Amino acid sequence: MIWSREETLDREDIEKIQLERLKNAVKRAYNNVPLYRNKFDSVNLKPDDINSLEDLKKVPFTTKEDFRENYPFKMFAVPKKEIIRIHGSSGTTGKPTVVGYTKKDIETWSELVARVISATGVTNEDTAQVAFGYGLFTGGFGLHYGLEKVGVTVVPMSSGNTEKQIMLMKDFETTVLICTPSYALHIAEVAEKMGIDPKKDLKIKIGLFGGEGLSESARKELESRFLMLATSNYGMSELMGPGVSGECEYKVGMHISEDHFIAEIIDPKTGEVLPEGEVGELVITALTKEALPVLRYRTKDLTSLNYKKCKCGRTTVRMNKIKGRSDDMLIIRGVNVFPSQIESVLESIEEIGPHYEIIVTKKGHMDELTINIELADGKFLETYRCLEQISKKVDHKLKTVLGLSSKINIAQPRTLERFEGKARRVKDLRDNE
Repeated sequence: MIWSREETLDREDIEKIQLERLKNAVKRAYNNVPLYRNKFDSVNLKPDDINSLEDLKKVPFTTKEDFRENYPFKMFAVPKKEIIRIHGSSGTTGKPTVVGYTKKDIETWSELVARVISATGVTNEDTAQVAFGYGLFTGGFGLHYGLEKVGVTVVPMSSGNTEKQIMLMKDFETTVLICTPSYALHIAEVAEKMGIDPKKDLKIKIGLFGGEGLSESARKELESRFLMLATSNYGMSELMGPGVSGECEYKVGMHISEDHFIAEIIDPKTGEVLPEGEVGELVITALTKEALPVLRYRTKDLTSLNYKKCKCGRTTVRMNKIKGRSDDMLIIRGVNVFPSQIESVLESIEEIGPHYEIIVTKKGHMDELTINIELADGKFLETYRCLEQISKKVDHKLKTVLGLSSKINIAQPRTLERFEGKARRVKDLRDNE
């Protein structure tokens, strides 16, 4: 279902709106946020120099470090008395990146989340269980308000207490599940241990997953276990929270609300804007935020953009699946390794489940890469030969892709660590040795 007509505008109309709003956002940032005034002045740029969308590339980038250095409220463009909500990054250590919202910002946020959830087929006939944490993290409240705008019945369960989650899903006849994909898989496993078959005993038909990447193997398993449509949505606190983009029922990329955001793809090393279809770092400019204008924010997420009209009828640009992050690259024995490369190999092997761990250690002066994987089915434990064949297959495929050999540890099904929030699958222990 298409929620707003702005999702179906012609490219010319989209760009007309973007340019008008870009000019306003630039002026708001320059006139009210010292950080942006200093950035503009350092390159001899004035707001009136932005006269076309092409001129956007003249604007300096904004980074997470800018938020940290201006903690807590120096990024705000309005007096604190106009801020009705404060959120922050979900990091567990150090000071969070702080974001604020005016009353209009909250209304805009709700509108954009309404678009994302409507694209998956969620309507006011549904009951949605929010299993994201409520608090400074934007996921819980962000989805909550958008769901209410659509008229969905909301169960604000928050994360954790999994057995109670399942009890409420069953008793309340929940049809929409909102959480991280790894936690949804954990819910399925706990349900089965409780003697509850998610396919038969629960009524979940749509999953709205964010907070971490949704691999195709995890999507396949979720859709099989729950008989649901498993979809991805995207956002981050610095930009607003969830609602920047989301998949429709065709699952061919996440539609970006271009009347509120401009997306660019840059070379993460040079900062140069790349042509359509090229993979690079996603940069987002928020066009309509009052409290916290954000210009050319470097997300560190690696993806590409697709401007072709979607089968769902939306004309807005789609961002493809996140392929990794420009800042989570591991250098192992001089080789650049992205966790997403390892994940793509593992999900291509049918004997392997969607849970894994990547551990990097140092033995003497040599880096060692260990991959802990989990079998999809206990039947593969029947013979040592079978395990040896799986281990060799994984090592061979990884070596072909990475150019590195690795140690493969195979665990029984349902034994690797599960996560109620974002999954933490990479442990680089070299600094501890």
